[in-house]
Amino acid sequence: MRRLALLVLVTLVMAPFAAQAQVGSERYSSLVIDAESGRVLSAANPDAERYPASLTKMMTLYLAFEALRDRRVTAAQLVPVSAHAASQAPSKLGLVPGMRLSVEQAILALVTKSANDAAAALGETLGGSEEGFAQMMTLRARALGMTHTTFRNASGLPDAEQVTTARDLAILARHLIQDFPDQYRYFSVPGFVFHGRMIPNHDHMLTTYGGADGIKTGYTEAAGHNLVTSAVRGNIRLIGVVLGAASNGERDIHMAALLDQGFAELGAPPAGFAVARLGGFVGTAHAATLPAGLRAHNPTPTRLAALHWRQRHGRLVRQAAIHATGGHGSLHTTHAALPPPHAGAANKPVTRAGLIHAHACGGHAKPACKPATAHASGKATAIASG
Repeated sequence: MRRLALLVLVTLVMAPFAAQAQVGSERYSSLVIDAESGRVLSAANPDAERYPASLTKMMTLYLAFEALRDRRVTAAQLVPVSAHAASQAPSKLGLVPGMRLSVEQAILALVTKSANDAAAALGETLGGSEEGFAQMMTLRARALGMTHTTFRNASGLPDAEQVTTARDLAILARHLIQDFPDQYRYFSVPGFVFHGRMIPNHDHMLTTYGGADGIKTGYTEAAGHNLVTSAVRGNIRLIGVVLGAASNGERDIHMAALLDQGFAELGAPPAGFAVARLGGFVGTAHAATLPAGLRAHNPTPTRLAALHWRQRHGRLVRQAAIHATGGHGSLHTTHAALPPPHAGAANKPVTRAGLIHAHACGGHAKPACKPATAHASGKATAIASG
């Protein structure tokens, strides 16, 4: 027993150093930035092209949030499920042709389960077709300054021409936080109920790293294990990107070490328990999709304790660290102060009508706007998941 305890202690002590040593490896790309200033705190191969896997859904969500902001869709609007959307490879909700789900349910499905069928359905609703939506995604990437990113689908399923970089993903994450502070809170939900099933969030950083409040995981065989995380300590928010890790555990340890290093460099306070950042989501008409302990009408008092929630038959148990305040345990929201959204092209909506200029996707030699092509392997094992 003592030998096991010693092994665990050595692992905990050495893990940050091991992860830090891997930063320079060609196997990885990584980047950590200060979200407020954009200052780069650490980088390894930040401009090397990589497959984004389900990190692609960050842009799908950006365009969905943009459509909500501009009132082109509503959260309750129904999204039809086509045969194409239903046929997407896992990870998926198991949607069938003819089903409908709300825009908000689709958003939650992307954030939590990283559902490819929901991503395709949402893309078809916003772009007319998934191919057209991918063109919108690439146009928006160029407008945001993502100069080395090309999108071919809404989900991140394998396509040889769908590429990005750690730097471009950090730019996208920063814009998600700055441009849509209310919608960004979706990324911190521990799960939601869909057709009687509890769908958990794949992002374990939310419950294992102090201050983490999103944003997205991703995996394909070709891409490896990818992660974008944002975390807040004191008044400092960092954004980290890790691409190409060999496993989820390695990826998470690597991310934690990089963020720790960044916070230490900026003099942030030490980590404590993660704080629930559900804000406007709790107490809305859709609050019932949250575990009971997180609902505004049925709060669970804690003292920086782990809030447990489980599926009805006990097959699923997760933990979310909650900071409860007030006599009745009401949840409280904290966000770092971030600069206002940038003016100019980044705030102009990309719409289906705007695709008449799709040929101008950045003026790069890469055919950023031609139709998507199928992945050469076509293997069922090449899934995009969180």
